[in-house]
Amino acid sequence: MVGRDGGYCVKAQGNKLKLALVQMHVEAGNPDYNFEKLEERLEEAVSAGADKPDLIMLPEMWNTGYALEQIQELADDAGARTKAMLSAFSRKHGIQLLAGSIAEGKPDGVYNTSYVFDGNGEIGAEYSKIHLFRLMDEEKHLQAGDRLGKLNVAGSHAGMMICYDIRFPELARKLALDGAKLLFVPAQWPNPRLHHWRTLLMARAIENQMFVIACNRCGTSGASSFFGHSIIIDPWGEIVAEAGEDEVIVRAEIDLSLVDAVRAKIPVFEDRRPSLY
Repeated sequence: MVGRDGGYCVKAQGNKLKLALVQMHVEAGNPDYNFEKLEERLEEAVSAGADKPDLIMLPEMWNTGYALEQIQELADDAGARTKAMLSAFSRKHGIQLLAGSIAEGKPDGVYNTSYVFDGNGEIGAEYSKIHLFRLMDEEKHLQAGDRLGKLNVAGSHAGMMICYDIRFPELARKLALDGAKLLFVPAQWPNPRLHHWRTLLMARAIENQMFVIACNRCGTSGASSFFGHSIIIDPWGEIVAEAGEDEVIVRAEIDLSLVDAVRAKIPVFEDRRPSLY
């Protein structure tokens, strides 16, 4: 895989990772439908024989959609249903599963939470969305998380953000400074802001010299429509793979050693002057 920036070319070798992003329609307010739908899509994701992915990623709030007025009743209590299904799946197939995010019920309210399952079905990381999107009244119905999203993928540090979080570059930079080489972003990012989606994700990749892997939903929900365009971007800001607007499994293989090659070529982190900003 080759990255480009200002005429420079770096080719990385080794440390490959096969990805599968599940871009799917989500039926707001209907967890039973969404769980059944997801089971079908997961089986599709592992049906590629020798191209079985090392990691599968899901979109944001796939269990309930944005049925926020009903979210207290619809939320998965302590994530029990989600954990049971996805733990069994990841263990059966020996695949790491970044479970997008769900509406998770806790004693103090509902959180927009992501789980990461390892190949043994164990939860290796959790992250609850820390920036709530006022344009969709998230702050009126959801509780904000208070911890950064960190995980390990193929022996490398990685970070998690959820949807609106990508508008906060300081969060992505903090994860990168803490060692992240990949950034995972599940989302329900709607029309008409496709340009924002692609531009912000590319910026996070370029400025932090990391892979950005973002899985968006598609379809319609009430008056809102979602454009999909799940995307994988390399540390140069080059698009490795990108979906259209339909349901699809986005597949790609990336080489994590490209991160070190790019960071060595243009040493952004070494040239920072944090004492001035």
